[in-house]
Amino acid sequence: MTLTPQPGLNRWWRGGAVTAVLMLGMIAPGAFAQQAEPVSLDDEIRAFCGNIADAARDQRYLLQKQELEQLQSEVDERMRLLDERSVEYREWLKKREDFMLVADTQLVEIYKNMRADAAAGQLEIVKPGVAAAIIMKLSPRLASQILNEMDTKKAATLTGIIASAAAPDQPKDPS
Repeated sequence: MTLTPQPGLNRWWRGGAVTAVLMLGMIAPGAFAQQAEPVSLDDEIRAFCGNIADAARDQRYLLQKQELEQLQSEVDERMRLLDERSVEYREWLKKREDFMLVADTQLVEIYKNMRADAAAGQLEIVKPGVAAAIIMKLSPRLASQILNEMDTKKAATLTGIIASAAAPDQPKDPS
């Protein structure tokens, strides 16, 4: 069988070629499209950063929030410690004031007018806190005479009490 060109077939053949080209366009859709410009590295970086900006900002806020919470807990702990130290200091101050009030009576006048050996004998019997408060209120000369007449262990105890009242162990610095 031989094909002879016929006027109607020629038109079909030309139409078939156009159809084949169109079908090729459907199989390879980018075949006829213009190629897009290649994306630069800067554009890719900008696009990537734009896509993760919200997530990065949220993470940064979360880290800042955690750091602030940590700092707040440290401040709260320091405040608690300062409150404890303040209470300790007030207690110490009250004890010291009470100690000094014991000696602020007529008792000091009595011991001022006693002989050193007699006062020493009396103060050895009295509670050490009271004896130390009285000695602190006496003149240094009379106090040293009385301590000189006392038993050395009792005198050393009173001297220790007087020294701690004059320069007590202050509550520890919270820093």
